[in-house]
Amino acid sequence: MAMQLIECVPNFSEGRRQDVIDEIVNCFKGKRGVYLLDHRADEDHNRLVISLVGVPAPIQDALLEAAKVALKHIDMNAHQGGHPRIGAVDVVPFTPIKGISMEECIALAHNFGERYYKETGIPVYFYEDAAKRPERKRLEVIRKGQYEVLKDEAKTNPDRKPDIGEACLHPTAGATVIGARKFLVAFNVNLNTTDINIAKKIANTVRASSGGFCHVKGIGLALEERGITQVSMNLVDYEKNSLYRVLEMIRMEAKRWGVQVIETEVYGMIPVNAILESAAYYLQIADFDPAQVLELQLLDLMGEKAE
Repeated sequence: MAMQLIECVPNFSEGRRQDVIDEIVNCFKGKRGVYLLDHRADEDHNRLVISLVGVPAPIQDALLEAAKVALKHIDMNAHQGGHPRIGAVDVVPFTPIKGISMEECIALAHNFGERYYKETGIPVYFYEDAAKRPERKRLEVIRKGQYEVLKDEAKTNPDRKPDIGEACLHPTAGATVIGARKFLVAFNVNLNTTDINIAKKIANTVRASSGGFCHVKGIGLALEERGITQVSMNLVDYEKNSLYRVLEMIRMEAKRWGVQVIETEVYGMIPVNAILESAAYYLQIADFDPAQVLELQLLDLMGEKAE
């Protein structure tokens, strides 16, 4: 049987206390079958994003270890940050990479959700392809009102009750959203303005839920430490809407307000084709083919020889 490989990008509601960040990240180091590719903590978002690749079973074990660290240190009643969130371990998505189908990742998410609640006591919502209710496919629907609203509505509104667990959130750790999805690109565009309303209006223009680009989610945030604002986005299908297309729309909308794009950020890992497509656009390369990239061809040859 071929080895199964998945990607997992757990998000934790901690981006400021380095000792807590280190303790969470250490749960993914030195584990057989778990490969820590990247981790980034943002003080304005107050969020830690970890990128993992590996075998499903050891990744799940490491996730539970990290969740128990988060449970010990993160109190959502005291948490403040720019990024929407409902829990200490806010979201855990599984993405198929090799030897595993999306259907198997959905089953993995459901089974892990049961184990996660049993071992931590943190209730679970399922989203994207693992959603058990159609309206919960969209993460923003689950997180509406964030922790502060959901902790009350989970008790009183049957439509907001967790998929696993009692009709309430954990008193300090909130809830965790677990799912299965395609590869997501976290793409942020920073603007040279302190006016948060401009960032929010631009986010409203580009995101799918407001009539913008399909497969794009976005919000406007203030990066107070830097004195700028940000259009923070998730491109949930980069093959159907490219980074350059979204960026050029933001650049055009920003001009309406006399604002400029000062930089962009890719948060976490990104598929090479997502970068190459935008590079080909800006370099105006006619009929560019990723097979023209030397390193990609060498990797393919090495893979063929290994087999």
